[in-house]
Amino acid sequence: MVRKTGKPLEVIVLAGGFGTRLCEVVKDVPKVMADIDGKPFLHHLLGYAAKFGAGRIILSVHHKRDIIMDYFGSSFQGIPVVYSVEEEPLGTGGAIYRALGFVEGENALVLNGDTFFGIDFRDFMRCHEEGGGDVTIALKLLKKCGRYGTVELSGTKIAGFVEKSSSSPGYINAGVYGIRKDLMKKVPFEGNFSFERDLLSGKTGDVSLCPYVAEGYFIDIGVPEDYRKAQSELANVISPENP
Repeated sequence: MVRKTGKPLEVIVLAGGFGTRLCEVVKDVPKVMADIDGKPFLHHLLGYAAKFGAGRIILSVHHKRDIIMDYFGSSFQGIPVVYSVEEEPLGTGGAIYRALGFVEGENALVLNGDTFFGIDFRDFMRCHEEGGGDVTIALKLLKKCGRYGTVELSGTKIAGFVEKSSSSPGYINAGVYGIRKDLMKKVPFEGNFSFERDLLSGKTGDVSLCPYVAEGYFIDIGVPEDYRKAQSELANVISPENP
């Protein structure tokens, strides 16, 4: 079993996407609510975060948000849930910027709502806080990066980002971030912007990045093929026997 030690984690989940690539198989609900073994994908993701001491959940919502809000209400497994509502699409950057305003502490664990990376969130956030960077990015080594962009490393530092195009091995951004709330003071953008392209890629030199390379089960349900894969694999991966 996972031990919930240390201070509770504040968890932001980006759950406002349209799920355009998945709409042919998930038509009536936002993609984060796509069914996996009888429960929404987001339910499984939050359940996994709860194992590592999530003490407060902030859901960034936009597309079909009423479905998400009606399902989770104001708490999940006894953990308070609040909502950062995007009246207009803000992109990943704008969504994170807005959601950080709901964070009460100094740091937040930020998760893409359509990906799962089975790492120890408690250890990840410990490394983030000790590393002193503005943003820590969880990285996964894939044999074939395919549709994912890659992250280049130089020793223990992030050297750059490469757009998707390679079928060779590489480290990918696994959609798990540790972010200091103070990052809001360094963001030169307003409204709709991309966290990955506009902020992480170095368009502002003031943001310090740290890598966290880890093994763990990774799945992105953003395309039908991987969604079907998640349907057959994910429930077993995150069961109590496989924390």
